[in-house]
Amino acid sequence: MKQVVPVSSKKELTQFIDFPHSLYQNDPNYVPEIFIGQRDLLTPGKHPFYEHSQVQLFLAYSDRTITGRIAAIHNRNYKAFTNTNDGFFGFFDCIDDQETANLLFKAAADWLQKQGLTSVMGPANPTTNDVCGLLVDGFDRPPLAMMPYNAPYYETLLLNAGLRKKIDLLAYELNVATANERSLRLQEALENRLKRSGIVIRKVNLSDFKNEVPKIREVYNTAWDKNLGFVPMTDAEFDYLAKDLKLILDPNFCLVAEKGDKVVGFILGIPDINQIQIKMKRGRLFPTGIFKLLLQKKNITRIRVLTLGVLEGYRKLGIEACLYASVIKNTYGTKITGGECSWMLEDNYLMNHAIEQINGVLYKRYRLFEKEL
Repeated sequence: MKQVVPVSSKKELTQFIDFPHSLYQNDPNYVPEIFIGQRDLLTPGKHPFYEHSQVQLFLAYSDRTITGRIAAIHNRNYKAFTNTNDGFFGFFDCIDDQETANLLFKAAADWLQKQGLTSVMGPANPTTNDVCGLLVDGFDRPPLAMMPYNAPYYETLLLNAGLRKKIDLLAYELNVATANERSLRLQEALENRLKRSGIVIRKVNLSDFKNEVPKIREVYNTAWDKNLGFVPMTDAEFDYLAKDLKLILDPNFCLVAEKGDKVVGFILGIPDINQIQIKMKRGRLFPTGIFKLLLQKKNITRIRVLTLGVLEGYRKLGIEACLYASVIKNTYGTKITGGECSWMLEDNYLMNHAIEQINGVLYKRYRLFEKEL
């Protein structure tokens, strides 16, 4: 018998987190999430998301075998910020069985309706500030850090469950060897021009990280306020993310544009720790995973540029191009051979064009779906 039940115990939470590991155990491109991180993200009281919002997890069973999972998400900050009645779904994983998928989405939809919500968007784990989107093109390689992965049949499951495309999220591949040399040559002249306007490009100061974070947070929450699905991060949420990222940050790839004491733009590239995580059985750091993470970090060959933002009023001055070129130049003499810029909204023509100008190649496509409840 097939059924869907709400997660209500620590044992079921562990089963919820571990289900994808079993589902993808024979897939060479699957990267397990770190168990401790997922556990804290899904536990009220452990993560600041729950200070303002609520999540209900569900597991699907066929007899006693787990066959799928989903999260129904009531993001009250998003609802207030956008003045909409949207809920979210996330953490969706399922065997290739339409009946199971339908049962999962029905359970999520019923819960969201009881919260007074009238539509659903996703996947978001649990917000668009986190891992989000469904992979719909580019299944031939593993995802980079903090990007999702799923089997090709997921799209069919969602469409047959009544969901439809909302928007695509794009990932561009960059190769250091084939980056547009003209754009890189212009970087020095561009940086000098910015200096004449009082704007300086510099590395983030990790020794003064506590004071750097609020300045960057202001840009992050302001620069994307008109992006679809965006909701500003609370101070606690941003600090939580920054604390995690500091463990892997390389100042060469985390740069700010500063005018006086004001940060007006920044770019964040992180080492692709998925190159290490892919070897961690079921995402466990212990007993050996933590050593793999610490010892192999120096052998990472790719970075993911996951955030670039410039305050309105400082755009089209060349700051974006200068930040991109600076990151590429900072890979010289390192083991980094390339990476990914992701994700970009498909209708963000200005940023997409900027990446294409430095020979970025669109190589993966992710999708957000929606449905009226």
